[in-house]
Amino acid sequence: MYRRSLQDPEGFWGDAARALRWRKPWERVLTGRIRNGPRWFEGGELNTCENALDVHVESGRAEQLALVWDSAVTNQTMKYTYRELLQETARFAGALLRPRRYEGRPGRHLHADESRRR
Repeated sequence: MYRRSLQDPEGFWGDAARALRWRKPWERVLTGRIRNGPRWFEGGELNTCENALDVHVESGRAEQLALVWDSAVTNQTMKYTYRELLQETARFAGALLRPRRYEGRPGRHLHADESRRR
């Protein structure tokens, strides 16, 4: 497997990427040379959260443990199933999109609409 990744990077990574859910397929796996700043999966679009959470919920793993947060600092442990983590992620995304009035020093916050321009 390692040897193939070096000898045929386009084939190796193209095969690996087909296991993901793409919103828009890529035009080429690799553009440019690996040593000179390559561009991977040009033209392709995917949603990382969708691949990390939605796919598992939809495939019947909704109640399977997805994340265990164990803090030695606060001595707390929290466990999330794929469904719970997806719900928490959606709630947080919604909070980011709600318009808010910020008080304090101007220019010290990032609005959701500004983040899309970066």
